[in-house]
Amino acid sequence: MNYRLTRRKLLQGTGTAISLSAMASALPGFSATSSQQLKGAGYRFPRTEALFTGAVNPPGLELHFEQAGIGDINTDVFSGKQSWDVCEIGLHPFMLAYANDEFRDYSLIPVYPIRVFRHKSIFIRNDRGIEKPEDLIGRKVATPGYSSTSLTWIRGMLKDEYGVKPSDIEWVYSRKDSSAAEAGKISAQENVLPKDITISSGPPGKDESELLLDGDVDALFHAAQPKAFVEGHPHVARLFPDSREVEKAYYRRTGIFPIMHAVAVRKKLLDADDTLAGKLFQAYSQAKQRAYQYNVRLGWGANMLPWYSQELEATWAVMGRNFYSYGLSENRKVLETLCRYSHDQGLSSRELTVEELFHPSAVTLTES
Repeated sequence: MNYRLTRRKLLQGTGTAISLSAMASALPGFSATSSQQLKGAGYRFPRTEALFTGAVNPPGLELHFEQAGIGDINTDVFSGKQSWDVCEIGLHPFMLAYANDEFRDYSLIPVYPIRVFRHKSIFIRNDRGIEKPEDLIGRKVATPGYSSTSLTWIRGMLKDEYGVKPSDIEWVYSRKDSSAAEAGKISAQENVLPKDITISSGPPGKDESELLLDGDVDALFHAAQPKAFVEGHPHVARLFPDSREVEKAYYRRTGIFPIMHAVAVRKKLLDADDTLAGKLFQAYSQAKQRAYQYNVRLGWGANMLPWYSQELEATWAVMGRNFYSYGLSENRKVLETLCRYSHDQGLSSRELTVEELFHPSAVTLTES
């Protein structure tokens, strides 16, 4: 009996997810107890939803996912209980743990659950005479986590594109993070500080948004939108008012769609089964494909944005249909750029190679 065909027939014509154990009873040679159960964690986004519901489950595996913030996942994996077999992970924190702490308990597979252009993540006081990136030189800039993936991308982009070096800025570390409820507490790998910068702690009790709102700093770099910006404070704005067009031009020029998170798997599991990386890669890819299909069929109605369909079509025109691509070869330039940024900024002890971050069984995985 053809397993793939049978599984497809079982899945068709039903509005609910079918577990692997339910399918196994219909297949010769399979038993419900033969499946390997893996615990997973990450954000429950449309592109990963099918992993949480069980609508996508690789043959021979039962995945049980729970939602968790990235800071909390980082801490659990690098210095905690290591509660999960497979999990979303901060890409740059993983790089720092690997390079600086000889961390080898987990390996990456080339799946990237979060990718974000970061020009939009630079916020300023618009009453301080800051009109272009070069105006940040000599200014005070707040950050809730200096070595986070987002901040590493921003600093690298500013140096490459505008000649603004990290040492040109006076950094202020906020004692609180207004996005902690969504992101979890900042992990140790997001708090690595290089030797060649000027950095001080902000006033106790203030988060990064309050530092900007109260005028303690001139600008803020942060993955999340600060509360003051969300609430429309008249003196808080983005450095790039039309960040969408700036980011599109950046992509056309560089081909870089920055990666924030990857997927980490217990190395001993990957070592023991050279098919596991491929099965997990395929599961994440299938979950993403479901999200793509939903975007086209129903996204225009489910999402509240009035020009959702036009935005999707505009994205295709610039980045192609598989704009959220997985795989190593397709994203080599992006990954190598972050490796370079990490070392250039004095964060990683050496410049990492892309291949060493990913498990050997995962380096050739690609989406067909």
